[in-house]
Amino acid sequence: MTISRRHFALLGLGLPFVALTARPALAATHQVSIKSMKFNPKTITIAAGDTVVFLNEDNAPHTATAKDGSFDTGRLGQGQKASVKLDTKGEHAFFCAVHPMMKGKIIVGS
Repeated sequence: MTISRRHFALLGLGLPFVALTARPALAATHQVSIKSMKFNPKTITIAAGDTVVFLNEDNAPHTATAKDGSFDTGRLGQGQKASVKLDTKGEHAFFCAVHPMMKGKIIVGS
């Protein structure tokens, strides 16, 4: 089979585009601050495989504990942080085990 110049040129233009679009997305890191007895943001949307860093900026100790038990940062003192990587799509409700009225949600999309 012979490839004409036109077909060769079209293939040459198409290959870089395919190479650029075929790369997997890089995972991102998001931050949730804990301050004034609240999670900020209270609800966050991330992609599967992303990481959420919980940073305690309060004087009191706090946790970020998943309602379904899938993650728990443990007790974080002022200035401490903990990371949670989420791969499972869906809504992941969490709360502070020290102060159960503090609640938040991570929505994991595609």
